[in-house]
Amino acid sequence: VQLQASGGGLVQAGGSLRLSCAASGGTFGRYDMGWFRQAPGKEREFVVAINWSGGSQFYAGYVKGRFTISRDNVKNTVYLQMNNLKPEDTAVYYCAGKYRGGSLSDEYDHWGQGTQVTVSS
Repeated sequence: VQLQASGGGLVQAGGSLRLSCAASGGTFGRYDMGWFRQAPGKEREFVVAINWSGGSQFYAGYVKGRFTISRDNVKNTVYLQMNNLKPEDTAVYYCAGKYRGGSLSDEYDHWGQGTQVTVSS
C-alpha cells in the first residue's frame, strides 16, 4: 500500500490542524494505521494509531485529549485532528500502515513521505 500524507502547515500555539493520509494500491480496510512524528535532532516517535476497523485507537500520553485519529475505509483515508497545538508538537508527521494485528504502536512497514507541522509560540 502506498501512503500520501498532507495537511501540514504553520499554526500558532493553541490552534488546530487536520492531517490526512490517503492510501492506494492495497486493501486499506485490512491495515492498521498510525501516525508518527520526528522533530529536528530527535528520533521518530509514536503519536497515535487506529486499528483496521476503526474500533480501537491508541494514543501516546502527550497527545491524549488533544489529538483524534479517525479513518474512512470507503475513502481509503486516515485523519489526524490536532487541537490545542503546542510548540513542542513541531515535527514532520508521518503516516504508516501495517497489516492488521499485533501491537498498534510498532511494526509498521509502509510509510508515507511526511508532512511538516510547525507550531509557533
